[in-house]
Amino acid sequence: MRNAFAQQITALGKQDPRVVLLSGDIGNRLFDEFKATCPGRFYNCGVAEANMIGVAAGLAMNGLRPVCYTIAPFVTYRCMEQIRVDVCYHDVPVTIVGTGAGLAYASLGATHHSCEEMGMLRLLPGMSVLAPADEWEVRAAVKAALRHPHPVYIRLGKKGEPVVHTAEPEFRIGRAIPMRSGDAVCLLAAGTVLPMSILAADILGQRNVSTAVYSVHSIKPLDTELMAAVFARFKLVATVEEHSVLGGLGGAVAEWAGELPSPRPRHLRFGTGDEFLHETCEQEEARAHFGLTAVAIADRISRSLAS
Repeated sequence: MRNAFAQQITALGKQDPRVVLLSGDIGNRLFDEFKATCPGRFYNCGVAEANMIGVAAGLAMNGLRPVCYTIAPFVTYRCMEQIRVDVCYHDVPVTIVGTGAGLAYASLGATHHSCEEMGMLRLLPGMSVLAPADEWEVRAAVKAALRHPHPVYIRLGKKGEPVVHTAEPEFRIGRAIPMRSGDAVCLLAAGTVLPMSILAADILGQRNVSTAVYSVHSIKPLDTELMAAVFARFKLVATVEEHSVLGGLGGAVAEWAGELPSPRPRHLRFGTGDEFLHETCEQEEARAHFGLTAVAIADRISRSLAS
């Protein structure tokens, strides 16, 4: 995903002289082509991420389109005040890109886990929060963000994520992408857990449970038109994300659904728990700890349908 981001931001930088890339002490070689083709528009701001956000806000106020890039927890948690006050309060078009979000850096310990940042940023007025699922959605999300006149946060995986789409899909902020049709269960997947969700749908299909899947890349604004259709049609809706079950996609959908009249379908939330992971392990082990596997998702849905 990060390679796709580098390629896309370079292509957009060639087209638009307003595009400026700021990095928080990572990605130097990754952006060699950007630096070569867009001279004077790359700034390594060092281990000073909060300052990077302030610089980006100033650039945006002067008509440029700055993009800030570094590891997800460092460009979000560390910079929350600057994002809130410098970027969102002034409603300037800064794009913030966090790489290695969720549990992608599980092996580096809790300082590198990023399982709450979508919920935090979703609270900020004017901020859009995007979680693309693969490299094709990354390319589309970056283009959409640089067309958007307001702040945008994009969370990325790290590397080696499965490619789900065969070409760049139609991508609009606030609109989900249909992946599979079905009529009993609907899986709403955010980000890199989309392949896992599709596999869970396959397992449920083998159990004669017809399951639809959507890529809900837009956490905010939420695709409320789709939510209305899904909650009117399916008997069980599940949200899947590599993020806390509090505050992210699951939280956004629960807030929206809470105002629906009864009866309404059951809503299951799959994500990380309200806890810190104190083990140092690889991403797949961390996912398994939180029940974020295709089999675990299918099993819990099957039990819920049977109860």
